[in-house]
Amino acid sequence: MLTHENEIKTISGWAMLPLLIGAGVGLTYWFVEIIATGPTATFIIVWTLAMIIWATMLCGFFTLQPNMAAVLILFGRYAGTVKTSGFHWANPFFSKSRVSLRARNLNADRIKVNDSRGNPIELAAVIVWRVTNTAQAVFDVDEFVHYVTIQCESALRHLASAYPYDTTEDGQLSLRGSMDEVSATLTKELQDRVHLAGVRIDDARLSHLAYAPEIAHAMLQRQQAEAIVAARTRIVDGAVGMVEMALERLDRNSTVKLDEERRAAMVSNLLVVLCGDRAAQPVVNTGTLYA
Repeated sequence: MLTHENEIKTISGWAMLPLLIGAGVGLTYWFVEIIATGPTATFIIVWTLAMIIWATMLCGFFTLQPNMAAVLILFGRYAGTVKTSGFHWANPFFSKSRVSLRARNLNADRIKVNDSRGNPIELAAVIVWRVTNTAQAVFDVDEFVHYVTIQCESALRHLASAYPYDTTEDGQLSLRGSMDEVSATLTKELQDRVHLAGVRIDDARLSHLAYAPEIAHAMLQRQQAEAIVAARTRIVDGAVGMVEMALERLDRNSTVKLDEERRAAMVSNLLVVLCGDRAAQPVVNTGTLYA
């Protein structure tokens, strides 16, 4: 069962300070007066008890900086949370556990995992998070900072198993090519995991992504090969379109009449020029076309 946070108000420390100072002055004056007239055992006991109570009341003062909270516990029982910054006074028997409400950065350690295709990869992430429920952070988990760190590593491992490192297929998500979608998925999964600790995830992004060293060289060669194939495919598609356009223009304008053999030779020559990876060296034919 999740602990419900109860925000409470305290007495202003600036209002209690002059009262306790006045009480201290009064006790001192009373002690001097009684000593002058001759103290009794009853007076010593009463005055000692009064001084103990006065000193105990002084322990009720505490301060809070902006974006800080104090969880108040009375003899093991949760009493409430103070989130207002300033100078406060509360029951001196309250034990106060301070919790920061500020945004925190978690630079997760680099881990080695397998992606959805079984390839070993290295992952690391930067998580921005903050405490929103102090009662859950203090009472529902043990050391909430450590809890968030462990859950971050678990979420990263699960994320890697859901996506491939890279893909050449259109519309398929990957760790390298879909950073925004991957970040949104990681943020949601982390939020589900750390909800028990009263923590909100503001942002989660991959800070490191690479193939594991043992396959990095082989995968680099694979990426280069895939890039070359993709580039060649685009070049061939463009070249075929240009050749078709050239033949269509020649036929439409009746610029030159070509039989099937010469048309095939022209197509072959144009494709060699357009698809070659080096500049073509033109050869000028000064004779007849059919020689």
